[in-house]
Amino acid sequence: METLRIPPPAPPCKSRLYSTEATLKLSVIGQLSSQRRSKIGSLTLRRSIADGKKGGFRRSQDGSSTMEDEKEEGLLLGTERDGSGSVIGFHLIPPTGDTKVIDSHNKLPINKELIEDIEKQEKVPTKVTYNIVFVTAEAAPYSKTGGLGDVCGSLPIALAARGHRVMVVSPRYLFGGPSDKNFASASEVGSSITVYCSGDAQEVAFFHEYRAGVDWVFVDHPSYHRPGNPYGDTFGAFGDNQFRFALLCHAACEAPLVLPLGGFTYGEKCLFIANDWHAGIVPVLLAAKYRPYGVYKDARSILVIHNLAHQGVEPAATYNNLGLPSEWYGALEWVFPTWARTHALDTGKAVNVLKGAIVTADRILTVSQGYSREITTVEGGYGLDELLTSRKSVLNGITNGIDDTEWNPSLDPHIASHYSIHDLSGKVQCKIALQKELGLPIKPDCPLIGFIGRLDYQKGIDIILSATPELMDEDVQFVMLGSGERQYEDWMRVTESYYKDKFRGWVGFNVPISHRITAGCDILLMPSRFEPCGLNQLYAMRYGTIPVVHGTGGLRDTVENFNPYAQEGHGAGTGWTFSPLSRESLLEALKVAIGTYREHKASWEGLMKRGMERDCTWDNAAVQYEQVFEWAFIDSPYIG
Repeated sequence: METLRIPPPAPPCKSRLYSTEATLKLSVIGQLSSQRRSKIGSLTLRRSIADGKKGGFRRSQDGSSTMEDEKEEGLLLGTERDGSGSVIGFHLIPPTGDTKVIDSHNKLPINKELIEDIEKQEKVPTKVTYNIVFVTAEAAPYSKTGGLGDVCGSLPIALAARGHRVMVVSPRYLFGGPSDKNFASASEVGSSITVYCSGDAQEVAFFHEYRAGVDWVFVDHPSYHRPGNPYGDTFGAFGDNQFRFALLCHAACEAPLVLPLGGFTYGEKCLFIANDWHAGIVPVLLAAKYRPYGVYKDARSILVIHNLAHQGVEPAATYNNLGLPSEWYGALEWVFPTWARTHALDTGKAVNVLKGAIVTADRILTVSQGYSREITTVEGGYGLDELLTSRKSVLNGITNGIDDTEWNPSLDPHIASHYSIHDLSGKVQCKIALQKELGLPIKPDCPLIGFIGRLDYQKGIDIILSATPELMDEDVQFVMLGSGERQYEDWMRVTESYYKDKFRGWVGFNVPISHRITAGCDILLMPSRFEPCGLNQLYAMRYGTIPVVHGTGGLRDTVENFNPYAQEGHGAGTGWTFSPLSRESLLEALKVAIGTYREHKASWEGLMKRGMERDCTWDNAAVQYEQVFEWAFIDSPYIG
């Protein structure tokens, strides 16, 4: 029986607040409010009937609402229901335990609308939450080389804030440098386990830190303890990366079963989110090693492709090192086309870890809608376009979010002056400070163009190189930050010495400088050949810096082309996209942007504000991820 403590009937009073009917309504409303507070405690209403003093409400520590006064008298309110469970009335029960019932039909006038409200409230479905296990090669702030680390360091926190139980599994890298302190707060948890990988038994340990509502679990093994970065060192990629990340996948599949985090394990009904090829063995293991024996039969896996160009391809002979049954070789089998083989006797046979993940995952995600379409084309599929097209029914794209606390011009500790969408005056101060820092002439009205990124073919550096001489003929300034191929680093140095008053090149990467360039520049240039999502254009818009980008992947999804005639002449759009990727297209887009900056200040301010008000947060992305989670559990899991 549902009970609710309410005051006893009071003498007739002119004030409706203290009438019996009003008290009942107040009680019911209080009950509804109490239910909305996750049913913490009960609602108790106490009112003095001795001297007519008016009582008041007080919220107790357990979250219940209390209306107290001198006399601690009250009645319990119980609901009466018919055979279908619908509320048809109420009855009052004295608090002394007396079984005498006061029939609410005779004693209290009942408002039918309130009864309907109770029934509706009871029928609201409970939000579904999941036990989520992210498997990733990197997760900021513990390890990071690019966007993958940002995603796996931020999205789990956003999902945990929405009520899900979230674990992130990544290696415990010890490079022998300052970055090792990132793992200082993680302590060993559980006992070491043995997994079979690379033809032998491997002992791994787990370290754990609970932070921001997320269980951060780090797999410890000697293969993760070496100088360099997660993937290689100055001599190139590590030769045993296939083994290192296969080991990660085996350990990640065991973690939900053996680690008593918070006193109990995650259990078998988990949702694994495998990020890129490094975690690609996870969905294969679920289908080949666990489900045939009744384990993880209710679990699901989602593959998130951050960059299809990296697939984890190794010679076919290495399949035996993955710890998979021999009959599952076909899921990973890969044959290079004739033109890609090294010599006439090369059969082209290999194993492709990402291909195996695409075959066995229950759902597939990319980091933007545009990229989910591009990877099904010959140009963007890197040999997997036909396979991805065959799985198009489970393929979706969700644009990454950004950390709006780290990237916030009104709070950023790295920039010279704070500003916001309501007061943009600080942006010009950031521009002046950047010009001073870089040794450029102080010209607040001169368009300042920026580039931040790797110096390689994917980022379109060759297009920038070819367009720079003509761009320098304009009254502009240009600053670039990045590292990569030696030829482009040398070009930046030579160009800076030739255009001393217009060009600056910062070889390397520096987080504070990247923030200052983002805040101080007027235009951010991104001529990427392909861009799964891209984050710099999102940071730029957040800071009121206008992106000029090649119309590909996530860049095309996130940057709306400027239209000065839309919205009855008020304009629409957040930047400029150009296509095809060529020197001429890039220069044309830049010249239009420069002209708008100089001659149409009102339109430029509109561009800035529309970009700054755009919702790029992880909360927005998390809602879309939840929809995919729901879809993943609608279908049966992959069983081969």
